[in-house]
Amino acid sequence: MPAVPLSAAAVMVAAIGFSAAPAAADTTPWLPVNSCGETGFNPAKEPPGPGGPLIPPTISIPIPYLDFQLVPVPGPSPEPPTRVAQDLPADPCADPCPDLTDKVQEPQPEPDSSGSAGSGSLGSAGSSGSAGSGSLLPKIEFDPRPKTIPIPYPGGSGPAPQPAPPIEVNPAESDSLTAMPGTPDVDDVRLVSQLTGHGSENRTDKRWQVDGTDLGIMWESKPGEVAIAFGDTFGKDWNPPGANGQDWRSNILGHSTDTDLSDGMTIDSMVQDSRCHAAEIIDARHIDNFETTTIPTSGFAIGDRQYLSYMSVKRWSIIPGMWYTNYGGMAYSDDDGQTWTKDQHAKWENIFGARFQVSAMIPQGDYVYMFGTPNGRIGTIGLARVPVDQVLNTTSYQYWSDGTWTPVEDNLVPPIVEGISSEVSVRYDATTQMWQMTYLDPIGGSIILRQSASPQGVWSDAAELVNTADYPKAYGGFMHPWSTDKDLYFTISEWDSYNVYLMHASLN
Repeated sequence: MPAVPLSAAAVMVAAIGFSAAPAAADTTPWLPVNSCGETGFNPAKEPPGPGGPLIPPTISIPIPYLDFQLVPVPGPSPEPPTRVAQDLPADPCADPCPDLTDKVQEPQPEPDSSGSAGSGSLGSAGSSGSAGSGSLLPKIEFDPRPKTIPIPYPGGSGPAPQPAPPIEVNPAESDSLTAMPGTPDVDDVRLVSQLTGHGSENRTDKRWQVDGTDLGIMWESKPGEVAIAFGDTFGKDWNPPGANGQDWRSNILGHSTDTDLSDGMTIDSMVQDSRCHAAEIIDARHIDNFETTTIPTSGFAIGDRQYLSYMSVKRWSIIPGMWYTNYGGMAYSDDDGQTWTKDQHAKWENIFGARFQVSAMIPQGDYVYMFGTPNGRIGTIGLARVPVDQVLNTTSYQYWSDGTWTPVEDNLVPPIVEGISSEVSVRYDATTQMWQMTYLDPIGGSIILRQSASPQGVWSDAAELVNTADYPKAYGGFMHPWSTDKDLYFTISEWDSYNVYLMHASLN
């Protein structure tokens, strides 16, 4: 795995805390415990321990080496996906697949006469002379990591070609800005629950081999059901911090019918490719510097068809918070998210820092509105729209530019709000007839909320939802579609624990 984060959301940014369950008070007062007695993760800033800052037991020094890899272009034709029906026990604390999800405990080496564990290394835990000396030294390890150099060559059958849509350019149309509304009055931001991973009420590690994941992008997939898409996902060999492991899926999808979010969000099911194993729904080549992964950025439904915007990530940057995409694309599903088809023509190629590499799309009225940023976290938000019956035809899109919906090139679109922003989430509140937009402000170190009477704005000033001083490594901020004008629910991710959490904010 590369030394940089494996998911679009992998930079050190932050959020706001929660109290531990009483069951953990005696041993781990800072960590939450689910109803099955399993200890989870707390994404908030950890309180200082009695002994001062901890010295890590191991310091890993990455050593890169070149790895030349032949890459057939096009790739192999994807196999028809396998799907397995959900089969969970009635007892929520029973493990449905212990043979798959339970970790085998490795035998611990017996300490030698000097008190060190096995042969040991200088400064390893338990080494002679370390106890009570106050100078416990970490173990130094060298970590060889490949730097892939892809070498494309003709080969592979690739997927069957899809017919190109007709060119349908919608003419330019003038429109006006709406009056700037007041800044959202945010109050009582709190963490509701841990949604994924060990110790979560959903027990995703035991039910679907989801031990580490991020994002949590939600949309109403059909009346009474919400879909929730996650980014790079890892199974039982995952270990914190960050994204790592061999059971790597670029994206997974769950569904929820939970209408009471005040005590958390129940995930009823996930799309599975085998027993107790969440499936990768949008395939990726998983080749660094070619197509490392495919990350969902938003989802929506029109009738019985589901749409998912995603980004094809070429590589992660050595600069935290930056990544480079091949393109921003779209996929669709006609079976409630069980299987997905990548549209070969609905793409925004990454040319000269083009926008709409990372997009949030939402249908409203006769149009689907697309809010988009360039790749990475150092960008601004542009806006486009398309008639609901032409979503997959990029020639039909109109881009908001200086008071006009116009079919100009997407990389010429000016920003609709000031400031650097990324990981955009947008919803329309029917009660107030206002648009809400959240995004990560990497410069200010916060996840913020704005509102507007129209997609194009004028958008309000920013209200802070989450501050990185409270959650030093949190990111995201994706709104639940069943939020209201009074109760805003949204997800955040945290890099060290690499899992997803549900947050709540009261809006006055």
